Amino acid sequence: MRCIRCGQDLYASKTTEAIELKTGVLVIRNIPCYKCDECGEIHFSGDVVQQLEKIISEVEARYQEVTILDYSGAA
Repeated sequence: MRCIRCGQDLYASKTTEAIELKTGVLVIRNIPCYKCDECGEIHFSGDVVQQLEKIISEVEARYQEVTILDYSGAA
């Protein structure tokens, strides 16, 4: 897999994302991703994006101000 930003090879890794929601902040740790050593760009597979959207919807429905989850525990 190659980076869409700079064209360099990507490597499998994990990342943490903080997402600002209408109801608060959601932090998701250990999200599987592909990273680029050259430019630092992070890419998610389609399956991971779908799971992240599901997690975000579920957290927004709970109306919590701050939520911190591990991706593997929320999947």
